[in-house]
Amino acid sequence: MADAPKKRTFRKFQYRGIELEALLDLPKTDLITLFPARIRRRLGRTHARGYSTLIKKLRKAKKEAPMHEKPDVVKTHLRNLVIMPDMIGSVVGVYNGKSFVSVEIKAEMVGTYLAEYSMTYKPIKHGRPGIGATASSKFVPLK
Repeated sequence: MADAPKKRTFRKFQYRGIELEALLDLPKTDLITLFPARIRRRLGRTHARGYSTLIKKLRKAKKEAPMHEKPDVVKTHLRNLVIMPDMIGSVVGVYNGKSFVSVEIKAEMVGTYLAEYSMTYKPIKHGRPGIGATASSKFVPLK
């Protein structure tokens, strides 16, 4: 007798033991207490105008997006913005010094900075050494 296959249950996202729905309902002061010390210190200080403007643009883009589709990309230079639970589902274009890298914000990104998802340098790939790289490469045969 073949048993019916078990339905796959997905793991619910939790941040420090609190589920996502509860995180969205938490007041900002209680949410800040869950973050690490560096982020608590940063959020405890004044919120500059640029950060609140970006969050308003993200909310507007998410509200104007059709159902079950990604919202429009909101470009920003604010790499040091802390990702909050209400930003989940948004798409942000984070500037890396050369171009804007599209970052779709997921639940696992809560409590991190936008900069962590936009590399500012290209990792080097070591190839063959060029001319003059070593003492032996100075010898060029005449044929």
